[in-house]
Amino acid sequence: MLTILKSLEGGLSVIDDIRDGCWINLVDPSHDEIKTLGERLSVSHDFLTAPLDPDERARTEKEDEVILIILRIPRYQGETSDIPYTTIPLGIVLTANQIITVCKIKNPVIDAFLNGTRKGISTAKKYRFVLQILYRNASEYLKCLNAIDAAVEILEDKLQVSQRNKELLDILKYQKSLVYFTTALKSNELMVQRLQRSKLFHMYPEDEDLLEDVLIEVQQAIEMVNISSNILSQMMDAFASIISNNLNVVMKILAIVTIVLSLPTLVASVLGMNVDMPFTTSHHAFWGAMIVSFGLSALVVVYFWYKKWF
Repeated sequence: MLTILKSLEGGLSVIDDIRDGCWINLVDPSHDEIKTLGERLSVSHDFLTAPLDPDERARTEKEDEVILIILRIPRYQGETSDIPYTTIPLGIVLTANQIITVCKIKNPVIDAFLNGTRKGISTAKKYRFVLQILYRNASEYLKCLNAIDAAVEILEDKLQVSQRNKELLDILKYQKSLVYFTTALKSNELMVQRLQRSKLFHMYPEDEDLLEDVLIEVQQAIEMVNISSNILSQMMDAFASIISNNLNVVMKILAIVTIVLSLPTLVASVLGMNVDMPFTTSHHAFWGAMIVSFGLSALVVVYFWYKKWF
């Protein structure tokens, strides 16, 4: 799908044809859209198709006067997915007079600009627009990390009383997400640092400051991911021990119950043998046997209680 937008007096508006200073947004574009756009704007076919590769790394590339910037953005796949949060590439192509964004799916980074939630957007100022996309992407990572922390806190409460592995497996899913985030953010950091060295955004002091803010935001996200990953690793080890301990407690209780119940069975088995036994002719033999049986069980219970095995 191809959408052409331009900043007008009323804000960001959709237009019918490509103009100078416009923004062309491609979401899972068809082969014909890529071919037509590439021929019209003299953009390499590889520049428009590289961001569609889900394994493409964050990087920058320049060919003639066209610049390609690829960054990794977060993607939420749902709580039922094996990996709730992962990353995908987003391509930004800068031509002489236009800016092109390319992504395989709709994503919250670009949607924030399309929905008008981001103010001060000008498609004519393409370099600043790129920096705003980079900053929005770093902020989206922080938002996803907060969501992961909230989900893990809920799982932590469940794990305190759980004797199953389900909650541990759910935490493992989020740990996988953090691994994807770590890899993506580090590659994004290297890409931003390369943009700093390229002097591409040094035309205006505001752009330099914004680029510095982007790098700080990315580094903050990396630090948060590392902290969250370490906490999750330690939490999984701790709760694995807790679950094992809970299982041992259950087994201990079952063993105590088995011992207590086996004593009346033992007495009844002895008195039930086909041999002469004391008090067999007594009218109180049954109640005597019951008193002895439950008396022994009570003594064992008191002993276990004294030893604090309950």
